Amino acid sequence: MVDFLLNPNLAYIFLVGGFSMALLAIFTPGTGVLEIGGIFALLLAGWGVYNLPINYWALIILVLGVVPFIFAVRQSRRMVYLGISIFALIVGSVFLFRGENWWQPVVNPVLAIVVSILAGGFFWIVVQKTLEAGDAPLAHDLGPLIGAFGESKSDIHQEGSVQVRGELWSANSDNPIAEGAMIKVIKRDGFVLKVEEEK
Repeated sequence: MVDFLLNPNLAYIFLVGGFSMALLAIFTPGTGVLEIGGIFALLLAGWGVYNLPINYWALIILVLGVVPFIFAVRQSRRMVYLGISIFALIVGSVFLFRGENWWQPVVNPVLAIVVSILAGGFFWIVVQKTLEAGDAPLAHDLGPLIGAFGESKSDIHQEGSVQVRGELWSANSDNPIAEGAMIKVIKRDGFVLKVEEEK
């Protein structure tokens, strides 16, 4: 079993798979499945890194590849940085385990090509779509609610409910408003509307 886990090809798959799950966990947090799967895969890859001879220059490339990824996602949002990060992941992970010569990877070349194409394409699509979603305009603009008219659906003072533009909202008012009165929205605080009675 130990020899099986110390197979460089398997350690390579665990490494790339762990990074992939960690990336998904960053962009879709909350389920816990991706986080646990990513940690498990990276622990198994770490076992291989610890017990197999490695190229430290490839490990440095892997670590430095995180920097352009952060630039691509958080700062500049330029896809060239994402490309650099993907390239660093591919080169660093393929050459991480040392062969007889420093330039000779021990990972199966066919496996490396297939996994690199899949992982690189996956990273590119996920990050690009996530950035596009972050830049997209809000589908439901709440700004036009200010000044809109509606009807109180309960007595309102400190709290109550109103119907504005066909939707039911939580509301409050400085002055008491009776149920069924016409109201006007004068302010919005999150999803709570501040209203006044329309005389």
